[in-house]
Amino acid sequence: MNRPPTPSPWRILIPLGLGTCLSLVGDATLYAVLPTHTEAAGVSVASVGILLSANRLVRLLVNGPAGVAYSRWSRRRLYVLALFIGALSSAICALSRGFWPLLVGRLLWGVSWAGIWIGGNVIVAEISDRRERGRWVGLYHGFFFLGAAGGAFVGGILTDAVGYHGTMGVAAGLTLFGALVAQLSLPEVRSGDDGVVDPPSAPARSALHLGPATAAAFALYGINRLVVPGVLNATLGLLLQQEVGPQIEIGGRTVGVATLTGSSLGLSTLIAMASAPILGALSDRTPNRWTVVAAGLVAGVAGFALLSVGAPWSILAGIPLTALASGSNQSQSVTLIGDLSTVDQRSKRLGLLFTLGDLGSAVGPPLAYALIPLLGLRGNYVLSAALLLPMFLTALWFSRRRPEA
Repeated sequence: MNRPPTPSPWRILIPLGLGTCLSLVGDATLYAVLPTHTEAAGVSVASVGILLSANRLVRLLVNGPAGVAYSRWSRRRLYVLALFIGALSSAICALSRGFWPLLVGRLLWGVSWAGIWIGGNVIVAEISDRRERGRWVGLYHGFFFLGAAGGAFVGGILTDAVGYHGTMGVAAGLTLFGALVAQLSLPEVRSGDDGVVDPPSAPARSALHLGPATAAAFALYGINRLVVPGVLNATLGLLLQQEVGPQIEIGGRTVGVATLTGSSLGLSTLIAMASAPILGALSDRTPNRWTVVAAGLVAGVAGFALLSVGAPWSILAGIPLTALASGSNQSQSVTLIGDLSTVDQRSKRLGLLFTLGDLGSAVGPPLAYALIPLLGLRGNYVLSAALLLPMFLTALWFSRRRPEA
């Protein structure tokens, strides 16, 4: 019996990317507005940190089982179910007040995002082979960065216009729309590409048995999540306030440090959104993908070194470089896992990969602030550059090896 033809990657990527992008509106909105709208949400300021981190903490427990589930059951059904759970989580935030209902909503969002992010990456890895996987993974991650940046921007504007509860209702509706689009138009796909394991003689080994290149891809993702979402995003506002003051004159207008921080983070996300598909496509055209990984890490080391200088010009130059590195590191690590895993290993390994990333992004902020009395704010950026430097040397070493093919 002939296997049915695989649908066009675009037919899969569009509903997949749209669903992922729209699902992020509620989460991005909460990060942007909950600290300033605690009264509307019916929570205390002290509880905001718990609510905003609850989804990441639950993913530490859920990512692994989600990866196993995607290796056993219908990818399409699990992904669509995760989108519907995401809509429910935003609806709970829209229709309720108080700490406990919001905590339930945030925990549900953690479960939802584990299913969305692992499922989306598994599907993209399976509709592509290593000749074009970097491009498709990069494009999918572009939808992620668009949702993260656009969600915060649109969520902030809508909150000022229709209030906190109305905005979360809109977010729930958008996520529901994405779920319905995926339900109606996302086909079931399982790739015929069995991937390339590391080393090539290990197809029967467990997903937990990692070769050197696979372990390096895990380290790349974990360190990236630690130093960018963990350290930089959590301390950038403090750096700007320390170096430029509570406000700055730009074009004859006074701009507050909060606006400057938000604009800088938004710009960083847009740069990462562009760098992921561009460098992903470039890596498909190189004899060895690690060469592009090394180039992205050079930008990261240089960016954090410039941020550690602390001068306005160095901050202006450092932010785009770290953003470029972030987009490259995130998409390239997922692409490498796709290259170095069999079909049965991919979803389990991606579940473990994202657990490591969630751990890094959760540990990063408290670690950075704990180190400020010892190293200073600039010392955090020196340490971040020092963590990326061995990854650059590792990527350079792998780039000089014969490609795993």
